[in-house]
Amino acid sequence: MRHIAVVVAAGLAVAGCSGHAEHASTTAAPSAHDHHSAAPVEPVMAARHGERIVTVGVPEGFTPQAPTGATDEYRCFVVDPGLQRGVSITGAQFVPGNPAIVHHSILYAALPSQLDAARALDAEDAEPGYECFGGSRLPSRGNALQGLEESDWITAWAPGGKPTEMPDGYGMPLPAGSGIVIQMHYNLAQQQGADSTQVRLRVSDHTLRPLTTTLLPAPVELPCAPGETGRLCNREDAVDDVVSRFGAGSGATIAGLQLLCGGDPSHPKAGDVQTCDRPVTEAVRVFAVAGHMHLLGREISVTLNPGTPQAKVLLDIPNWDFDQQSAIPLKNPVDIKPGDTLRVRCRHDASLRAQLPALQNTPARYVVWGEGTADEMCLAIVVRSAA
Repeated sequence: MRHIAVVVAAGLAVAGCSGHAEHASTTAAPSAHDHHSAAPVEPVMAARHGERIVTVGVPEGFTPQAPTGATDEYRCFVVDPGLQRGVSITGAQFVPGNPAIVHHSILYAALPSQLDAARALDAEDAEPGYECFGGSRLPSRGNALQGLEESDWITAWAPGGKPTEMPDGYGMPLPAGSGIVIQMHYNLAQQQGADSTQVRLRVSDHTLRPLTTTLLPAPVELPCAPGETGRLCNREDAVDDVVSRFGAGSGATIAGLQLLCGGDPSHPKAGDVQTCDRPVTEAVRVFAVAGHMHLLGREISVTLNPGTPQAKVLLDIPNWDFDQQSAIPLKNPVDIKPGDTLRVRCRHDASLRAQLPALQNTPARYVVWGEGTADEMCLAIVVRSAA
C-alpha cells in the first residue's frame, strides 16, 4: 500500500483560487488530445508587495531518454531554492521548455531530513537527476493513507495548466533548508529533443495559513473496446506489461487501489466507470479541486456525501479534455467534517484509442492504472486547509 501514496501524486496546478465558479464543467467535445502542440504564452507572473520570485528548473538542455522498449521517462531533479528561512509559496508558474515532450511536471518538497536521500539517488544515477517512476522516491513521512491525506507535493503542471494563485492569506509551506524535487514526465512516443523547463515560485517570508493537498485516486479497469483483440486484452497480461515497464510497485498500486476503494484485487470489477469513496477523517476547508486522467478519459467528478440530501458536487467535468487540466476553484470554500464522504468518479472510453492521433499504432489493451501516456489514471486533487 505504501507505493500508492507516491504513485498517485500526479496532481495538477491550482489556478486562480480566487475565481468565482462553485463548480465548473468543460463543454467542448473531446479534442484530438494533441498534447504535443505548443502551449499559449502566459503573462509573466510577478511578485506582489512583500513577496519575491524564486526560479528553479531542470538542467539547461537536458535530453530525456525513455527506457528500452518504453516511450515515457520520469526524471527527478534535486534543486536548491536557497532558503535561509521558511517561506510560504503563494503562486507558481511553469514554463515548459519543450511542450512537445513534456507530459506533466510535479514539484515535491524535500525536507532537510530527506535531502541526503534525495542527493544519494541523484549521485547513483549516471545521468542528470534520477529515474523516478511513480513519485519522488523520497523517504516516506508516514504510511500510505497519510500520504494520500496530506501529500508532499507543492504544485504541478499539466497541459492547459494556468499559473497557480493561492487564496489570500494562504500558502504552501516550505521550511528553511528544504530542497525541491522537480519530477518531469516526458512522453517520447512521437517526438524527442532537449528540455529546459523552469518554474517561477512566488514566495512570502511571512507566516501564512498552510495549504495542503488530499489525493483521491480510484482504480482503472477498462476492458478492450468491442472488436479489439490481442494478447494485452487479457487483464493479467496487461498488468504484467505495466509492471515490465514501470516496476513491481506498479502492480502493488493496481492491487492497492482495489483494497483502498473496497474492491477485490483478485476479482476486480471491470467497466468504463470506476468510483472510490473516501471517508473524511478531519475537519478541513476545501478551496479547489482538480481532476487528472489521460487520453481515454471522458468524465470525472467529485461529490461530497453522494446519495444524501446534503450531496454537493465539488467538481464536474462531463467532457474531459486532456489539454485543459487546471484545477477548478470553488466560488465559496466548502467546509467538510469527519464522517463526511468524498467520492471520485471517472469514465474512460476504450474506443478513443482508434480515434486519437496520439494513440495511433498502440496495441489494444485492457487498461489499468499506469504511468505511461497510453495507460490511464483516475485521480482528483483536493486543495484544502485546516478548518
